[in-house]
Amino acid sequence: MNPLREAWAQSRAAFGLWSVVPGSFGVEVLARTGADYVCVDQQHGVIGYDAMVPMLQAIEAGGAAPITRVLSGDPYEIMKSLDAGARGVIVPLVNSAADAERSVAACRYPPRGTRSYGPTRASGVIGSSDPEVLDAEALCLVMVETREALERVEEIAATPGLDGIYIGPTDLALSLGLSPTLEIREDEHVRAIERVREACARNGIAAGIHSPSGEWARRHADAGFDMVTVATDASLLRGAALAELAVVRGERAETEEGKGYS
Repeated sequence: MNPLREAWAQSRAAFGLWSVVPGSFGVEVLARTGADYVCVDQQHGVIGYDAMVPMLQAIEAGGAAPITRVLSGDPYEIMKSLDAGARGVIVPLVNSAADAERSVAACRYPPRGTRSYGPTRASGVIGSSDPEVLDAEALCLVMVETREALERVEEIAATPGLDGIYIGPTDLALSLGLSPTLEIREDEHVRAIERVREACARNGIAAGIHSPSGEWARRHADAGFDMVTVATDASLLRGAALAELAVVRGERAETEEGKGYS
C-alpha cells in the first residue's frame, strides 16, 4: 500500500520530507529515515523531469512514498509524473473547484477522469497495469495558497475524487498581505490555516501542511493535520553546516526556522 494511505488507514498523521536539490542519493538518505513520504519539488526546486525519475526510484527503494509537486495544474505534467512512478501529486495554485476537478481528472482513467493510459514505470512500481488499481494508488492533492482559494475552500474540498488539500503557508501569508513565512503566528494566518483544515475534515479528505521544523510539524499534527512535511533538504543541509561552523568558530548558529518555500 502507498505509505501515505497506510498511515491514514491507521488514523495517524503521515510525516514527510521535502526535496528541492536534484540527485538520487540525497532523497534515498531522506527516505531511509522512516519518513512516510518524500516530495520531489518540481515547482520551486531545481529539479527537472530527467532528474526526478531516479529520485522517485531512490525514494521508493528507501521505503517512503515518492510524491511530487508538479509545476502547475497542466494535465500533461500530472500524467507524466504519475506514469514515472510518483505515488501522488501535489498541484499548486488551485483556486477553484474547476481547477481541482481538472487535477483530479488528470489522475484518474476514464470513465472517472481523463488520464491517458501509459503507466510506463507506474505499473511496475505498483505491481499492476489495471486502471482501477492504478487509480486507487494515485494520490491527488491540491494546494490552497491564495486568498481566492481560501474563499472557495469549501467547494474545493468537496471535489469528488480529491484525496486532500496541502497548504502552502508562505504563499497564503503573502496573499493575505502578511510577511511570507512558514511560521503561523499572526491571527489572520492562524484563522486561514484552521479554516482549510476544518473544510478538509468536513469533507473527509486529508489536510496537509508544510512546516519549517520538527517543532512546528508536531504542532500541526497535534492540531489535527493528516500530512505534515517536517523539513526541506536544502534548509536541513544549510542549518547543519551553519551549526557545525558556529561550533568551530565559537559563534552562535543562525536559525533556519521560518525559512523555506511552499
